[in-house]
Amino acid sequence: MAPVNDMDMLAHRPAAAQPAAAASVRQRIEVRDITKVFPLHGEDLVAVEKVSFSIREGEFVALLGPSGCGKSTILNMIAGLITITGGAAYLDGRSVAYGKVDPQVGYVFQRDTVFPWRTVRRNIGYGLELSRLAKAEREARVLEVIRQAGLKGFEDAYPLALSGGMRQRVALMRTLIMQPQILLMDEPFGALDTHTKLEMHKFLLEIWEHERQTVLFVTHDLSEALTLSDRIILLSARPGRLKEDFEVPFPRPRDAIRLRESREYSELFAKVWHSLGDEFAKTKAE
Repeated sequence: MAPVNDMDMLAHRPAAAQPAAAASVRQRIEVRDITKVFPLHGEDLVAVEKVSFSIREGEFVALLGPSGCGKSTILNMIAGLITITGGAAYLDGRSVAYGKVDPQVGYVFQRDTVFPWRTVRRNIGYGLELSRLAKAEREARVLEVIRQAGLKGFEDAYPLALSGGMRQRVALMRTLIMQPQILLMDEPFGALDTHTKLEMHKFLLEIWEHERQTVLFVTHDLSEALTLSDRIILLSARPGRLKEDFEVPFPRPRDAIRLRESREYSELFAKVWHSLGDEFAKTKAE
């Protein structure tokens, strides 16, 4: 087997590895008038109402809004994890069907979701085991991903012996090793402390700069959205409606820490915060 350098082990998709400016303009994710209604105590609770947006190939988009506005609900409808009440979601032009897993899509949950009874090596390699990849190739890929994640030396450690940031790296790499072209991420760093979160931002940006997956990243943290994304889709308070769509023009590659010290960052933060703050006020008034 030929030697592998840097992050080449994660994916071998020529189009996905192109710079953002050269990426195809095709729409990978499309949401059209998507609506979700949940039954609650004999009544209908409208969680999301007629939200529409699209995400181009190689784009990193943050879905931002106050708690309870339907961010995770939208993500779960796109993933096919819950039914869509109205409207439709499309991946590469194909309508999303409830319960049908798209092999091009990777989903990263709020919690690290690592298996406590599996070592780092066996957690990361879990999906490859299910795919029945040859053992030698599977082990080579897992070891390379462990190196990329900065987990060398912890191959045979169990999650109990790892920090929160390390466990989240294991969960993220378990998804990325399957080479998804579309990443759906549901507040994956929400439970981490500020320092660890910044480290994870740096780690994720390094991976994404190389791979250029199409990403929809749910967050309630404006700083996180500005640090990571190309665009911020802002939802209103419940029922979640599309309020604004902000471009994030900061050049890449980005330094997750230095970016926050720039004047441009402060100006855009204030602009988005003004609109987001109105929605926070509405949730408190309820």
